[in-house]
Amino acid sequence: MARILIVDDSLATRFNLKQILCENDFEIAGEAANGEEAVKKFVELKPDLVTMDITMPVMDGITACRKIKEIAPNACIVMITALGQQTKVLEAIKAGASNYILKPFNSEKTASVLNAVLEKKLTIKEAVLIESR
Repeated sequence: MARILIVDDSLATRFNLKQILCENDFEIAGEAANGEEAVKKFVELKPDLVTMDITMPVMDGITACRKIKEIAPNACIVMITALGQQTKVLEAIKAGASNYILKPFNSEKTASVLNAVLEKKLTIKEAVLIESR
């Protein structure tokens, strides 16, 4: 069972994502409300994967992604984003993110992307196809 660190400044989003992950047999390693907390919790908890919101106070998700990748170059980080943030998604991918998931969440798509990233099989182009279904 993969251990996931959920990072989002929205309590409601963390709650929804936690429900979806639990329904799909993921273990919640922990939660963080901003990028600074995410980096600390990543070091402390050593999760298998991090879901990371892009826009957060204190430290944004892209900066946190860079810092985590400096610590653990093989870290799996999946960015969480809303429609219309394509430029930010590209910036996150350049920073080392493995993939991304669009809000609002769909249980099947979310599980599919996370499992594929954990298995190191999914490319960004394939993720776009999953998101567009």
